[in-house]
Amino acid sequence: MALPQELFDTPASKLTAFVHHCLHPSQEWKKEVLEVVRTVGHSLRKNCFQRKSSLDKEVRVQKVIKVGSFGNGTVLRNTTEVELVVFLSCFRSFQEEAKHHQRILNLIYEKLLYCQDLLALQLQDLRLVRGNPCEVVSFTVQTRETGEPITVTLVPAFGALKPYHPKYQPPPEVYVSLIKACNVPGNFSPSFSELQKIFIKHRPAKLKSLLRLVKHWYLEYVKALCPRANLPPLYALELLTIYAWEVGTQENENFRLDRGLVTVMSLLKEYQSLCIFWTKYYTFQNTIIEDFVRKELKNERPIILDPADPTHNVARGYKWETVAQKARQCLKQNCCCDNKDRVCSWNVKSTRDIQVTVEQWGYPDLTLTVNPYEPIKKVKEEIQETLGSSAVLRLSFQEPSGERQLLRSRDSLASYGIFSNTRICLLETVPPEIQLFVENPSGWSHSYAVDPNSLILDLKQQIEQKEGLFIEEQQLEFQGQVLQDWWRLGICGFQDSSTLILSKKKAGEAHFLPR
Repeated sequence: MALPQELFDTPASKLTAFVHHCLHPSQEWKKEVLEVVRTVGHSLRKNCFQRKSSLDKEVRVQKVIKVGSFGNGTVLRNTTEVELVVFLSCFRSFQEEAKHHQRILNLIYEKLLYCQDLLALQLQDLRLVRGNPCEVVSFTVQTRETGEPITVTLVPAFGALKPYHPKYQPPPEVYVSLIKACNVPGNFSPSFSELQKIFIKHRPAKLKSLLRLVKHWYLEYVKALCPRANLPPLYALELLTIYAWEVGTQENENFRLDRGLVTVMSLLKEYQSLCIFWTKYYTFQNTIIEDFVRKELKNERPIILDPADPTHNVARGYKWETVAQKARQCLKQNCCCDNKDRVCSWNVKSTRDIQVTVEQWGYPDLTLTVNPYEPIKKVKEEIQETLGSSAVLRLSFQEPSGERQLLRSRDSLASYGIFSNTRICLLETVPPEIQLFVENPSGWSHSYAVDPNSLILDLKQQIEQKEGLFIEEQQLEFQGQVLQDWWRLGICGFQDSSTLILSKKKAGEAHFLPR
């Protein structure tokens, strides 16, 4: 029985054979395309930048790398597009690249017009194209053996990274300079293209088959049918597929393609809640990077942060609803069904589980694994069960540059933009106690359980125990008014979870005692 040539006609149990026979490119075709790539790379090094440019500095090609499907090893049969990133010596910073990007593109364009090696390949349709997020040079040449046309896209870039090795992780300074220089999200992503390529290239062969399957569906059943729609880039679908495999199989190399396909389609249906990122190349150990990424994760979803470039949400600004509609249709086809029953998806949520460290003053920290979309009420129930407590639990959190906030039971961590590992504060209150936040001079806050009938002095005693600041050195303010020690909290206008400002009295300042 011959294998169907259409994905939707292929039974779920035959998807592995479908990928092998219908999607894998022939070795002969790959060799022809790679020969074109070598010719283009050689021509760039030899012809384009030997003399000084209009930039009054020598412009040398440091490296040319294949990116996209040809670069990461997931190219589909009969693919006719190749993306190349050209690293140039004239760019010594992200700012220089932004300043000279257009002039360099014009220089490349002018040089390619008279490049004999490419003219021999019948160079045609040479043009500057407005890409996303930056402008590129595009042209078409023909393979030597078959004469098939190949479209080549060239992107000049600043070489921000050192030579790659398997355990390479860019120093934090690279990402700090990127964050400071970035004015258009993803504008400097080509500088990190080698990491983007490696992130996919060294994955298991079975995962690459799933990537080919998803990309084939996307090109044939979404982009081809909606040519004018502003659809997400293939890279976004690749990253989503990798995430589904990582979480759904725990990175197991032995899995069923049909379950992987169904999982990706199911995630696409729920695109509004996608919030995905990695910390393989950039981490939260640097406060500037941490603050930036946490703010990015608070933006409107879907969010799929480029694992190599934290400034680039590759899912932002596209017509995901169109993709979701096509995904719903796909789930009804033979490729997602086993004997007319839909294949089960992996257990993959729209975002990863995170580690929540629960701090309780005077007691050891408690560590929980929580999904950001779970109700906070469920988190509280887990804490109560662990601690064996029957008191009212109050949870709060504070970002490094923000104010402490109360976590409401009816909300989720996602409601507060919390999608990465975090620390929260636990406070137990017994009626009629309320919770107050006290912000110290460093900007950090602590929570306190107080009886409205107690004195400000009683609160200061708690502060002394927790902060180590003597009572006579403390000054508390609320809404611009200095609070006196003998005042009762109930007359100060506090609401539950109000914030008081703590400062240290100046040396020699009078300390007034109640009469």
